[in-house]
Amino acid sequence: MNTQNKAILLLKDGTWFEGLAYGELGIATGEICFNTGMTGYQEVFTDPSYYGQILVMNAAHIGNYGAFDHDVESDSVKISGLICKTLSHSYSRNMADGNLEQFLINNKIVAIHGIDTRALVAHIREHGAMNCIISSTEMNIAMLQKQLSGVPSMEGLELSSKVTTLESYCLGDENSKKRIAVLDLGVKRNILNCMTSRGAYLKVFPAQTSFSVFEQWRPQAYFISNGPGDPASLTYAIKTIQEILQTGKPLFGICLGHQLLALASGAKTYKMHHGHRGLNHPVMNLQTGISEISTQNHGFAVDKDSVLNNSNLEITHVNLNDDTLEGIRVKGTSAFSVQYHPEATPGPHDSRYLFDDFLRSIP
Repeated sequence: MNTQNKAILLLKDGTWFEGLAYGELGIATGEICFNTGMTGYQEVFTDPSYYGQILVMNAAHIGNYGAFDHDVESDSVKISGLICKTLSHSYSRNMADGNLEQFLINNKIVAIHGIDTRALVAHIREHGAMNCIISSTEMNIAMLQKQLSGVPSMEGLELSSKVTTLESYCLGDENSKKRIAVLDLGVKRNILNCMTSRGAYLKVFPAQTSFSVFEQWRPQAYFISNGPGDPASLTYAIKTIQEILQTGKPLFGICLGHQLLALASGAKTYKMHHGHRGLNHPVMNLQTGISEISTQNHGFAVDKDSVLNNSNLEITHVNLNDDTLEGIRVKGTSAFSVQYHPEATPGPHDSRYLFDDFLRSIP
């Protein structure tokens, strides 16, 4: 345990906090963001959409139920670093494989706790997401500022190529009549599970797969996954989605996939002030009039006016907290997408009907 080691958190605007080290000793950099969820921390840490980010967990106490090999969304921790008020060394769950600190050490993740995360989150909400650095080995603020100045902005950053699968692979029943090609931009495992458990047969392709390679597999539908980074930087994926749309086949996109469907259809995206991340964000389905509590993780969003002014698109879902756009459909087609995460691991299952809608749209 590294409880006796001091650690420093420094933000790009010069604000800094002193706390205690946890996990791997070293230095971590990335864009700071915060998550409002109280549970499901291990699934959050392994979500590829967090690649390149330093995560603040809002809950006052994290780690009390340890780490369990099953509770992951990818094969490794994807956050760049972790910030909490209190990180637990002991745990109460009998099935856990060990404590959270060892899990972070195994994944070489630098963390800091013992700081006022309420004040930190208030600062992010007021001043916006920005780059930061955590250090448990270098305490000189000037040296840390120099290193932080070289960290690239998330805006304009292409990161899906860092987290995508290197080779194609198949999942599900190969005799299924529902053959879905998955464009992996950083897909979560439970998104795939939500389709295979409904009888689909999937082939998951690397991020930069060409449309012609997709079509050689003869899919009946396409899925565009979540992932990290700036959607506008993924010009290769936007082109592929435009070619998919021309086939008229059903298409479903989640999070980054939603943003890319919008861009491929002529809409625009933008970087949010501090994003939406947590398990309790209310969304309104405009087609049914029913509200849903959703899991969210995004720092970019689709510009609502650019969709309202696009005759090919219609808005299907909106955020009830700030009225941002949460879902679209391409008119006259079976192509649709949502900004939030209907697989919700962790989180509520209010929106899993979207997978049913997608599977029903496949002839």
